[in-house]
Amino acid sequence: MMLPRFYPIFDDAAWLERALPLGVRLVQLRLKDHAEGDLRDQVRRGLALARAHGAALVVNDHWQIAIDEGADWLHLGQEDLDGADLPAIRRAGLRLGLSTHDHAELYRALALAPDYVALGPVWPTILKQMRWHEQGLDRVTEWKKLAGDVPLVAIGGLTPERGAQALAAGADVVSAVTDITVNPDPEARMRRWLAVTA
Repeated sequence: MMLPRFYPIFDDAAWLERALPLGVRLVQLRLKDHAEGDLRDQVRRGLALARAHGAALVVNDHWQIAIDEGADWLHLGQEDLDGADLPAIRRAGLRLGLSTHDHAELYRALALAPDYVALGPVWPTILKQMRWHEQGLDRVTEWKKLAGDVPLVAIGGLTPERGAQALAAGADVVSAVTDITVNPDPEARMRRWLAVTA
């Protein structure tokens, strides 16, 4: 399966109003610390925006809401896998992306036949405290060999220049969060990302 090579992650559907008109075609909503009603509203808005632009929206973590709202994609971290109803997710036809950080997590993820696996952090990240140190480009190359035909997403500390390096090392897709959201000109930054990953 061929996925768009640029995969930004946002914490509010309002970001999609800025990203999708630029040509972003794969985007994730990572919603933390929201009330249930707000979560559903954000996912509904995100799905409507994505579909209007011919893009794919990935819902992070909230698998039941993703099912209820008719989402097409879901991303789960390793901890979220433990509490997720994978048979229900599969019955709903959701495509599934999974986070991995070490070999045990990668093998667990691959056993579930995901639609992509993510590796991170490739470089140090300011997004969240993690017990894993930077993985580096050699790990990207190794992970791609182990993942085979499963698309590999590189995430963590990426800039457009580092994204190009990750793609050269074997990643199929590169993801960014704070490189865009804390940039003084997010639209220009996303255009740069789209140019690098075209």
